[in-house]
This record gives sequence, C-alpha cells and structure tokens, in this order.
Amino acid sequence: MGRVVKVLRTLRTHWKKSTLAACVLSYGGRWLYGKHCENVLRREACQEAREFGRNLIGPQVPLKKATVILNPAASHGKANSLFEKNAAPILHLAGVEVNIVKTDYEGQAKKLMDLMEHTDMLIVAGGDGTLQEVITGLLRRTDEESFSKTPIGFIPLGSHNTLSESLHLITDNKVRCITSATLAILKGETVPLDVLQIKSEKDQPVFALVSLRWGSFRDVAASISKYWYLGPLKTRAAHWFSTLKNWPQTRHASLSCLPPVPRPPDLPAEKPIRPNLLYRIYRRLQNYWNPPVEGLCIYTKRLKYLHVSGVSNLADSQLDTCVCHLAQVISLQLHLVAMLAPPSLCHSLLCCWCPQEGAGFYDIDNEAFEAMPVEVRLLPRKLRFFCSAERREELAQVN
Repeated sequence: MGRVVKVLRTLRTHWKKSTLAACVLSYGGRWLYGKHCENVLRREACQEAREFGRNLIGPQVPLKKATVILNPAASHGKANSLFEKNAAPILHLAGVEVNIVKTDYEGQAKKLMDLMEHTDMLIVAGGDGTLQEVITGLLRRTDEESFSKTPIGFIPLGSHNTLSESLHLITDNKVRCITSATLAILKGETVPLDVLQIKSEKDQPVFALVSLRWGSFRDVAASISKYWYLGPLKTRAAHWFSTLKNWPQTRHASLSCLPPVPRPPDLPAEKPIRPNLLYRIYRRLQNYWNPPVEGLCIYTKRLKYLHVSGVSNLADSQLDTCVCHLAQVISLQLHLVAMLAPPSLCHSLLCCWCPQEGAGFYDIDNEAFEAMPVEVRLLPRKLRFFCSAERREELAQVN
C-alpha cells in the first residue's frame, strides 16, 4: 500500500509530465488498436477472396483478365500504397490475371483508353478525376459500343470518391471501403448507370457519372478548403463570407430542353425459364378478366432553385440529403435553375446550357472545366459498374 501511495505522490508532484505521458500513451494505444483493426479487415477480406481462387476451372477456360488504371498521385500521393496493401492481395488471391497501368500525369488515362485491348473487367483505382478521365476516354473510342459493355469496377483511393457512396457501403474507415469495393468486383454484382454527355462546339465531349454543377454554390464549394482553420464551421463560413463579398449573387444563363424519350429496357442476359402449363393458363385467364392498362409515359418537369443542373446515379436518400442541404443555404443560391426528373420516369434527355461569357467554371464530377455553351445529353444505362448487393437494389429502383 505504501508503494502505491508513493507512486501517486510522485505523479501528483510531476503532474505536467504525468499528463503528457498519459496523452501520449492513450494516443499510441488508440493508433495501435486502429492498425490492429485494419489488419483484421485485410485478413478477413483475403480469406474471402481465397475462396474465389479455390474454385476449379476447366483446362480450356482462360483466367479472367482485369485491367487496372491506377493513379498514384491520388489521395495526396498515397494511392499506390493503399492499393498495394488493401486491393492488390485480394485480386491476386482470387486468381485474377491483373494488369496494372499507372498514370504519370493528368489526362493520361484518356489516352491510355485508346490503346486498351480487350479485357474481362476494367478497374479504376483513384478518385473522381481518374474515373472521369477513364469514362471519357472509353466513350470517345470509335468502338465504344462494344467496349462500353465491359463491366467497370471503382476502387476509391482519391480525396473525392462521390460515386463510391452509391456503389458501396458508406463508412469512414478507408481500409473497409477499399476492401469492400474490391470484393464487390469479385462477386460480380453489376448495375447499369446513366452517363451525362457534355459537348461543346470546340472540344470533344466530356462524360460524367454524377453531376454537372455551375454557379454560386459551385464557386463557394471550391473555396471551402481555404477556411480549414475553422474546423466543422468552414462550410458555413465559406457561404457567409461569399455572401458578404458579393450580394446579390446573380448568374445568367439560358436553358433549352428537348422532349425526352423513354430509356431502353434492362434486358436480362439469360433467357428466363418458361413457366409450367398450369401457370400459363392461369395468367391467360387473369389477363382476360382483368386486362392490364398500358401506362402512359408522362414527362413532368420540376423546376427548383438548386445548385446543380443534373443529378445522376444517386440513391433516393442522397437526393433527399442534397435537397435538404440546399434548403439551409437556399438564400445564397437564387439564380440557378435545375431540372430533375422523377426517378420512376428516367429518360434520355437533351438540353442546351448557355452561360454568358466569363461565367467562371463548371464542376463535372468535381473536376473544373471552363464554363461555355454546352449540349448535355443523358445516356441511359450506358455503363455497368460493380456494386455491393445492398446498393444494387437501391440503384435498380432509381435507374
């Protein structure tokens, strides 16, 4: 007992050193526990991937080929390390023939897609910018009709991974996010996604998967990082200072739309099994007494003062979050009109967006482009992406 009292007196006498030592030990223990949890996640993912690799294949069946477009500069230069630790072992254990192509500079992914040969799956390892370049290069090919049928996997390694929130589970753990995205590629669950084609008179078309943003909201979002020292208040501070700097914030543009056409049906890959005779007779009698009413394809246009001119491939919960977030800052954004079609009536849409000269920049999937008159076309169900089983059902309802 006396020894314990002596230790307590020593700690009390040197309370500054004791406090510093306690903080260091708690931080170190938390860091070690986090590393242990990450190793457990990697081990579980590798064990699950090994089951795919143990499946027997015939002597004449070739291995699946996967082409990985990796951007080492993503996530402030950490993307290569994240891929090698978390994604590469899973792909190799599953028995997939992996061909990794690393980009050296911005825009190289578009050029690499022109040289890409046939592959069973295309994997994009990077952020929104890398994904946007790959999609643009893929759909600019002369034979894009055949190459667009290649399933695409997205491993979120960048600072902005907007599409990953729709394809995979939402988590703050980077390792869990990467491993779950890689396992989703092995499981083979895919969902068709819409693509926005943005074309100007001067340049080749650019393709997007999430959004095309322009206006005051976009400009403020680009300046949020300047107020990093305000912590959780930096977003509100950016809107507040932007309002004080220039009020009212006006944006002038003209928008013209053509009538939409219904999206193509999602045809099954395999021919369904024909029902038995009794069921077919029952269905014929039911249709005879209660004939089905052919639905009319009605196009409704909902005009809202929002910050985006098009939203694609977002679940209902994300759309609601987007609208609710805008309701908080709607007083700052009163001059940009957007059009959103109901999810149940997704169409192929063509519109022309013409901002005035010197109108700033667009944000196409979080990548900045000079604002100019463009033609925006919605390409329904253009590409197929690997996704988790949970997200597949949600996206199937939206698309």
